Amino acid sequence: MKHIGFNKPFFTGKETQYIYEAVQSGKISGNGMFTQRCQIFFENRYGFKKCLLTTSCTDALEMSAMLAGIRPGDEVIIPSFTFVSTALAFVRQGASVIFADSYTDNPNIDAGAIEFLITNRTKAIVAVHYAGVACDMDVIMKLADQYGLLVIEDAAQAIDSFYTGANGVTRALGSIGHLAAFSFHETKNIISGEGGMLAINDDRFLERAEIIWEKGTNRSQFFRGEINKYSWIDIGSSFLPSEITAAFLYAQIENLDFIQDRRKHLWNRYYENLIRYSENLNLPILPDYATNNGHIFYLVLNDSESRTKLINKLRDDNVDAVFHYISLHSSTYYAPRYFGGPLLNSDKFSNCLLRLPMYFELEDDDIKRVCSIIISTHE
Repeated sequence: MKHIGFNKPFFTGKETQYIYEAVQSGKISGNGMFTQRCQIFFENRYGFKKCLLTTSCTDALEMSAMLAGIRPGDEVIIPSFTFVSTALAFVRQGASVIFADSYTDNPNIDAGAIEFLITNRTKAIVAVHYAGVACDMDVIMKLADQYGLLVIEDAAQAIDSFYTGANGVTRALGSIGHLAAFSFHETKNIISGEGGMLAINDDRFLERAEIIWEKGTNRSQFFRGEINKYSWIDIGSSFLPSEITAAFLYAQIENLDFIQDRRKHLWNRYYENLIRYSENLNLPILPDYATNNGHIFYLVLNDSESRTKLINKLRDDNVDAVFHYISLHSSTYYAPRYFGGPLLNSDKFSNCLLRLPMYFELEDDDIKRVCSIIISTHE
């Protein structure tokens, strides 16, 4: 019986060609030809003011924390149902992370619950667009304006996904908040093995972002001929990826529409096969203001025992399916430091959410087989 894995990286065929070109160029340390091509592509396509490739989404989040001026004593509001990097970037700066719950039917942060968490120490809100589905950005941005806060979009899963506001304007996720972080990890829609990107949408951060990106120096200005020497002028780190990574990524983004069309097709096949059983299966919810980018297809089972039973059943039939995050407020590291109230919805998704196989080379018959196994356990 054919093995259906959970994830399989997709290669366009040009990755090694572009890596060869990068090597032949004689500059592979970063911020070269392919880095510039990638950054310009994202800026032009999605309307980001400035993009900087990073070695990971974690790095992009850490840059965001630095740019936001997060200090000990500050508070940052984030969802508990997210990857550890969302919190870690701010904890490393000395902040207290204030965990918010998810919606009852949606893993994203409950925008209606955020205002109750704001204090005079709150500095930022982090909106994590789980599965590439938009948070309610109108509510979040209104709160940010009202209380003078920064909004950082954790768009790790949200490339090529969009939000339509109450004014009818549709904008790319990552272009709405002051800053945004993306991931190109091999499990994402477009990949570079490891890799990420910071999108800067606020003029206040444009110049400093480049300095932090370049280890706290003004070296980028030097290379552009704007100054006659460069020096260490701020905090920062070695956030640039190599040209090898950027070359790989450029082969992917050249094929972004091709990849996205396929992934959305596969997502729709799952939905069409399972929707008639929606009374017994909780399928993904797509709010009216959000689009689907085909990143994750998930189910929410009734309890952890049902999820374990289904995972084992799929495994017996040579299919890999996995659960996702452990609520950060109940994690080994943070539980002793958490003194807030229960986050029941976050815990529900932690205990009950199941991710199904999703990758470019998955076939329609594979999805039909996976769905048949699921249906057989719920009839």
